[in-house]
Amino acid sequence: MDEVQVVVAHSERATLRVGDVFLKVDADQSNIDVEVEAMALAPIPTPEVLWRKPPVLALAAVPGTALGRLGEPSTASSAAWAAAGAAVRMLHDAPLPPWSGGNVDEIAAHLDAECEWLIKSGTLPADLVTRNRQVAEAALRPWTPVFTHGDLQITHVFVDGDKVTGVIDWSEASQGDAMFDLAILTLGHEERLDDLLAGYGTDVDLDVIRGWWSLRSLGASRWLVEHGFDPSSPGCEFDVLRSRM
Repeated sequence: MDEVQVVVAHSERATLRVGDVFLKVDADQSNIDVEVEAMALAPIPTPEVLWRKPPVLALAAVPGTALGRLGEPSTASSAAWAAAGAAVRMLHDAPLPPWSGGNVDEIAAHLDAECEWLIKSGTLPADLVTRNRQVAEAALRPWTPVFTHGDLQITHVFVDGDKVTGVIDWSEASQGDAMFDLAILTLGHEERLDDLLAGYGTDVDLDVIRGWWSLRSLGASRWLVEHGFDPSSPGCEFDVLRSRM
């Protein structure tokens, strides 16, 4: 029997790997509903759904290796990053999924609550939080919705050489802001943004991307701490926030 590898596990969901099969267990089956439908709609490579028996979803592993990891330099080529950009553009140009994402007011309210917690808990200095809240304001503007992945972390994009072989973890896909996907993919890898945009194309607002870097790092830090992750690791969320000072 193949060894069981715990890919991620916390109170909301767990993902296990057994050989070439990933088993995803989610307490909220609506997340799995979104993931399955989004993968069926997406015009880019996604994992094959092998079977689903709630609360478990079985997916086939995609070939290749992740574009990189947060906190580590990406060894993928410039061409691989450009290919990732082209794949993201194809997704953003696709017909919208039938469900919407969060609106600006909801995002701003969540951000303000998280900033208050970061300061009151002493997790981060007030001036660091305040400065990044100012930078994040650039992302809080109206946008034309596109088909977004919604959690396009660098570990969710797989490449083989200079070709994108699969994009995984679609449970947060929705109608959303194109700049958000681009920002999440380059979070902590600002030096690869030009390579990504070479494949994505033009009409990109760099101030908005920087705003999303700050907004994502501020908004996710409490969740990461409370679920056993360390946003203070080198190259991770806290370093992203410090880079804006």
